[in-house]
Amino acid sequence: MPTFRIKEAASLLGVSADTLRRWADGSRIETTTDASGRMAVDGVTLARFAQDLAGSTDHGEGRVVVGHSARNRFSGLVTRVVRDTVMAQVEIQAGPHRFVSLLSSEAVDELGLEPGMLAVATVKATNVSVEIPENSRSG
Repeated sequence: MPTFRIKEAASLLGVSADTLRRWADGSRIETTTDASGRMAVDGVTLARFAQDLAGSTDHGEGRVVVGHSARNRFSGLVTRVVRDTVMAQVEIQAGPHRFVSLLSSEAVDELGLEPGMLAVATVKATNVSVEIPENSRSG
């Protein structure tokens, strides 16, 4: 299972590394050490925490939209994979945004998608595709 260094985990959560360290010191999020002995967060733990954090924050409903893009990329963590023999449902938590993508089980297998992995939800119109950034698979 992948682990994320504090700076990377904080970026995925949309907070500073100092904030994440304070949360860890206050036992709000569990940390571990990576192969180099540095503080890190397990991918599954980070995914669960991202879901909890997103569910407890103000998402700005009611704000006026002053601009938008036809194409958006959201880096986040895979939080859930539900599959059957043909299709799969993949959920990604990217900060306060939750993305759900339906794709073939074969595509999920090829991408090696599982909770705790870093992934990118690419949104264009009504389609969401899932990408895996380099170095996001555990070795």
